[in-house]
Amino acid sequence: TILKNNMILPVALALAFVAAVNANCDNNCSGHGTCMTDEVCSCYDNWGVGLNHDSGDCSDRICPFELAWVDTPDSQGVFHKYAECAGRGICNRATGECGCFDGYEGKSCQRTTCPNDCSGHGTCEYIEDMTFAANWNDDSLLYFMGGELTYDYNTWDTRKTRGCVCDATYGDIDCSKRMCPHGNDILDVRNTLSVAEKYQVQRLHFEASDLSDDDLNSRTFALTFTSRLNETFTTIPIVFDDSDITDFTNDIHLALLNLPNRVIDALTVTGQRVSRDSVDIQITFTGNAVQGKQNLIKVEDYECGNGCTPKIDGLGLQTRVGRTPSNISESKVADANSYECGRRGKCDYSTGLCQCFTGYTGDNCNTLTTLA
Repeated sequence: TILKNNMILPVALALAFVAAVNANCDNNCSGHGTCMTDEVCSCYDNWGVGLNHDSGDCSDRICPFELAWVDTPDSQGVFHKYAECAGRGICNRATGECGCFDGYEGKSCQRTTCPNDCSGHGTCEYIEDMTFAANWNDDSLLYFMGGELTYDYNTWDTRKTRGCVCDATYGDIDCSKRMCPHGNDILDVRNTLSVAEKYQVQRLHFEASDLSDDDLNSRTFALTFTSRLNETFTTIPIVFDDSDITDFTNDIHLALLNLPNRVIDALTVTGQRVSRDSVDIQITFTGNAVQGKQNLIKVEDYECGNGCTPKIDGLGLQTRVGRTPSNISESKVADANSYECGRRGKCDYSTGLCQCFTGYTGDNCNTLTTLA
């Protein structure tokens, strides 16, 4: 009996081998699969036939899969399942590459393109990487940190949907338009003329670490101003010195006033020592170029050494939990507003220059040329 059983096994193996050799699969699986005993091809990865990717003769390539942009739900109501070319392209069965429809790109058509490639004046960014468009004083900048407010985004189109983030002085969805100067509407009437006009005031609160201003005095820092056209300008190094507040505020005033292009054409700076470890600085924007609400100034308080511009020592600021942090806030709202071309002209988006209506002139059309 043992001998008989020992003879059966080799015979069975031999018969299976003969059956496999004699299996006659269509087109010999095109060299891209294994012919099974039932004469059906078992295709290698990414090979098959037809839209359903059946085995067939394994002559067609299968293209990459990604989360579908649009599809029908399954029995559980789930959308955005994996689909070939993400449902936004046609698979080339000869090459295994997706031919994406207009507006989509990537090996599996998994991401959108940006309009007109942002016209060469911006960057194409994923939706989860985009920041709040402009920090219009929504928050005080605690610890002098801010300017790029972000939010968590973890929905199905993460790493798929993209849009343009325009360079400074450019705008619109595809960054194709030059931005024009902003200013106050010269014909706007204040609620009451019995009190002096209010200008925007930004308060910079410096709080030294370790309850001592030794980490501030004689050290250097800089200020960065972002214009309504999203241009950023950083001052020369400023020496922190609260032993002479008048001289200190004069240094800040001159540093901001000397920024390029007269981006800040007039302002006042005052300050006071609040305590032995803290100083308040008030910056009031009074010029025609900075009418209405402005972006919060940013304090560059980090050390920026050799090879860094501007070269500054940095400030030793309070960061301990439970202590008052350094911050920037809007302490007074301006009466004036800030409109494109002062709302008294049209922007020529090809040049970024205002075409003022009759009776108005100036870079932002906020100067009257006639009273009639």
